[in-house]
Amino acid sequence: MGIRTGQQYLDRLNAMHPHVVIDGEVVSEKIAEHPAFRNVARSYAKLFDMQHEPEHQPDLTYTSPTTGDLVNASFLVPRTVEDLRKRRAAISTWARYSNGFLGRSGDYMNSSLTALSTAEKWFSQADPRFGENIRNYYEYARENDLLATHTLIPPQVNRSVSGSEQLGGQLSARIIEEREDGIVIHGARMLATIAPIADELLVFPSTVLRGTPEDAPYSYAFAIPNDAPGLRYLCRTSLYNGGGVHDEPLAGRYEEMDAVAIFDNVFVPNERIFMLGHPELCNSFYTETGAGALMTHQVVTRTVAKSEFFLGLASELAESIGIDGFQHIQEDLAELIVDVEIGKALVRAAEADAELNGNGVMLPKWATLNAARNWYPKAAQRFPQIIRKFCASGLMALPGEADVNSDARADIEMYLQGKTLTGPERVRLFKLAFDASISGFSGRQSLYEYFFFGDPVRMAGALVNSYDRAPVRERVKEFLARED
Repeated sequence: MGIRTGQQYLDRLNAMHPHVVIDGEVVSEKIAEHPAFRNVARSYAKLFDMQHEPEHQPDLTYTSPTTGDLVNASFLVPRTVEDLRKRRAAISTWARYSNGFLGRSGDYMNSSLTALSTAEKWFSQADPRFGENIRNYYEYARENDLLATHTLIPPQVNRSVSGSEQLGGQLSARIIEEREDGIVIHGARMLATIAPIADELLVFPSTVLRGTPEDAPYSYAFAIPNDAPGLRYLCRTSLYNGGGVHDEPLAGRYEEMDAVAIFDNVFVPNERIFMLGHPELCNSFYTETGAGALMTHQVVTRTVAKSEFFLGLASELAESIGIDGFQHIQEDLAELIVDVEIGKALVRAAEADAELNGNGVMLPKWATLNAARNWYPKAAQRFPQIIRKFCASGLMALPGEADVNSDARADIEMYLQGKTLTGPERVRLFKLAFDASISGFSGRQSLYEYFFFGDPVRMAGALVNSYDRAPVRERVKEFLARED
């Protein structure tokens, strides 16, 4: 089959029967037509359509080694630095279309599956069939152009104990039965972003397990269809208020739903199981297989596009109301320029210093990617602050699209014009600034980016403990020992 069209994606989505709970309503059919999911589903459909557009197809696709069909380039196993650049070109194409606001575009989990598919030797430590299963599943996802999301962490109930200890071990999703033909899972997992509009749910190892026998029921990796029997999604309220893309230009396109995944005796067949038990292996699931490196390569590439968007937005705002010549405004613009260039430099440096791993996969340098994923979540918190500073009270004096098209238009033309924009044009630009800096959508985006890889404090500790500081310490010792 190879690459899908947007309509094929929507048709498959509407043919599925998930159990989605949102605002007291159970949605189980035609999910792509529901007001909470319709617009973002069509944004994802556009990504699929871009694969067929002549100007984007060379970047977004490559030829399947098994069928000869065109498949998405995020499934390309990188064997050379040039392959990494090919992957980045594909990721950038989608990220620039969404300006980095689609945090769960298909290339994210595709990157994980791509690395995992090459790690048969690692999987064989538990069972050779797991490596075969993940390779087969990777090919299934690649050849059918599936959109997958994942759920990763236990419910946030009592953070003073591990997930396996919460509510006596009865809360987190766990294996309650092992059968000859598969396993049965019961409990809950967070946080399944875009779950209602995905084809598949990947349930991968959680945050670090203690490696004790008690953790074995919580140690697994598997994949299930989005409408697997017994699987329920409990969604938050949508952050899109139905205002259309004039009044909600970002939320009206990119509002990715987050959900708690509830497993009510969900059966997982053997062929879809990639790890079972072995908490010590689950703890190295991302590092030892290369999945973490390819996933982070995708994230850093996406966030470059998002940084560029905020630089462009801030620049437009500054010019529109004639503040671009003020030094304190230029200082903030310079900060955004630096952030863009740091992000671009980090992703290119990671590629330039890439090395083959034991499976013959060219992985971008992890230390550089690790620095990027520690830096960006904090740097990005400044983006909406800068937009709010530039706009100030202008964000609170914004009529809506209905007003622009009413008898009030003459007043808007006269009193809300900018230095370089008409009144309606300025309103539209500032609506975008509002949605990027002060709306519920923007608040969720800031939270999402800040905790994307986990608690920043724990991440900082992991960075310190994993980074080889011995060479620079030796330089200091050598300097102190000099007798010039």
